[in-house]
Amino acid sequence: MTFTECRLAGAWIIDVKAIQDDRGLFAMTWLPEEFKLRGLDPSLAQCNLSWNHKKGTLRGMHFQTAPHEQVKIVRCTRGALLDVIVDLRPDSPTCGQWDSVELTADNRRMVYVPSGFAHGYLTLTDGTEAYYHTSAAWAPTAESGVRWDDPAFGIVWPFAPVVISAKDANWPAFAQP
Repeated sequence: MTFTECRLAGAWIIDVKAIQDDRGLFAMTWLPEEFKLRGLDPSLAQCNLSWNHKKGTLRGMHFQTAPHEQVKIVRCTRGALLDVIVDLRPDSPTCGQWDSVELTADNRRMVYVPSGFAHGYLTLTDGTEAYYHTSAAWAPTAESGVRWDDPAFGIVWPFAPVVISAKDANWPAFAQP
């Protein structure tokens, strides 16, 4: 596995090292010791699968509040998506900033999203599937989010969403700490 720091403090892009032969390929996608070596949380409490019918489906920008914060490790297993993260940690030097990475079934890339970040994605193809691990179980009472199009962040999306839930469309604007 190759870890590359994102421009936001604590976030990482993870690329698998594929071993290929005439059968296809093999790659390790989960090595907790590799996470620990970088000071990252390797806890695994829940695994989630999200399948999206249409290109242009937006999910986000989600996070969980204390004491139920989650680290997420996100991968696209079918299709393609633009994964977007926003640092919401008040004491972080990158608070209020965003970054994005294209995750596809072909590039097998993953993104490590630290707790205290909002996370979301926009599907780039029909039939896109995302699979992600979280360090804590989903807690309905801790569910929260911020607007995907909040001018406080200035996220540059490749195109406007075609499908978005009412809840995701109505998250509040970011309240600067």
